[in-house]
Amino acid sequence: MKSRTPKVLHEVCGRSLVGHVVSAARELGPEQLVVVVGHAREQVEGHLSAAYEGVRTAYQAEQHGTGHAVRIGLQELGGVLDGTVVVVCGDTPLLTGATLNALAAAHAADGNAVTVLTAEVPDATGYGRIVRDGVSGSVTAIVEHKDATETQRAIREINSGVFAFDGKLLADALGKVRTDNSQGEEYLTDVLGILREAGHRVGAAVAADHREIVGINNRVQLAEARRLLNARLLERAMLAGVTVVDPASVFVDVTVTYEQDAVVHPGTQLLGSTHLGEGAEVGPNSRLRDTQVGAGARVDNTVADGAVVGEDALVGPYAYLRPGTRLGVRSKAGTYVEMKNATIGEGTKVPHLSYVGDATIGDFTNIGAASVFVNYDGMRKHHTTIGSHCRTGADNMFVAPVTVEDGVYTAAGSVITKDVPAGSLAVARGQQRNIEGWVARKWPGSAAAEAAEAARTASGDAESES
Repeated sequence: MKSRTPKVLHEVCGRSLVGHVVSAARELGPEQLVVVVGHAREQVEGHLSAAYEGVRTAYQAEQHGTGHAVRIGLQELGGVLDGTVVVVCGDTPLLTGATLNALAAAHAADGNAVTVLTAEVPDATGYGRIVRDGVSGSVTAIVEHKDATETQRAIREINSGVFAFDGKLLADALGKVRTDNSQGEEYLTDVLGILREAGHRVGAAVAADHREIVGINNRVQLAEARRLLNARLLERAMLAGVTVVDPASVFVDVTVTYEQDAVVHPGTQLLGSTHLGEGAEVGPNSRLRDTQVGAGARVDNTVADGAVVGEDALVGPYAYLRPGTRLGVRSKAGTYVEMKNATIGEGTKVPHLSYVGDATIGDFTNIGAASVFVNYDGMRKHHTTIGSHCRTGADNMFVAPVTVEDGVYTAAGSVITKDVPAGSLAVARGQQRNIEGWVARKWPGSAAAEAAEAARTASGDAESES
């Protein structure tokens, strides 16, 4: 991957590669789930422990092949297991729980010692080939690409790296795996030949969609997996009643949820735990992370992170809702408005060109244009409270901590530094003073001075005519 980040921790649609595999494996309802880790052990174990409760890890200090990795995993679980053991690869984010369940069901129904998940692919380069008996069609071997003959390399059915094993037979067969191959490694695929030679049944289950088993080894494949998974997620959303106007330009995470009749416009990213309520409309050109959008709300050209947008609220265009923002029912955060850690009451409007930080605003209040909630004194953040049914003037500064009670009006251009009692008009600005003739004295001959002289002359002429 050419990255400081371990491969399996690279993300696709809001979840790590290994996280996607763990989530799919959990759909089997396994009694035990263990992840074998090697490179960057601390990072991978830390990620798993933080995000996936109940997942165990086994450390493969030296990487001696896939068979060796499975032996390490079995040792973590006691060495010999009674029942079915399903082995999956940690870099296959498109693998689904439905496919794993189909594999396990086929394994049980056929009474196999091992069942391999296979797929027919357009280009099998780099994959292990499935070699079948020409008469019965049973699997006779899996040959790695680097060890395959030209005839075998022409086979398009490949090994996915996903298997279902009889637990007891697996443990015994792993002890017989040899390392006389081009890599000097213990191949898990050799277990199939060992079990077959011992007279046990070896079967295969073909995946319905070969793209599910694609592994990620570089950033090109990572982007392709993201495209495929994103298309899958959007298709699921549209079939559930969401309108996605242009699926080619919309990106979503696996954890995003929707209700019917939500609309997503082009150029929109929905990330994390974002939820769209019934009839909510988002975009175009919006990025929402961990944001709840209420029914009927409209969010246009907006960046939101950790915000709650109430029912029928209006946001944007060009708004920025930072963590802790809560917009009430039918409220508004309008054009070029930024909010942070602010609770906005029902029907309250902050229409344009304002910053509201660390504040509580009551119901049906209007905040004038170009208002700033001055919440930081250089050391600490302070809170501003504005009541209900207030009308604040344009270009107001609210210097926290300060409280403006219900029904207050404030004059345009005011700097509010003291609490304002209910029903008052607050005026906090200097008296205007006009110094006549200042431009001509300061900048004689300038365009401004000439324009002023022309205006005085025109005014004098008009007065004489009257």
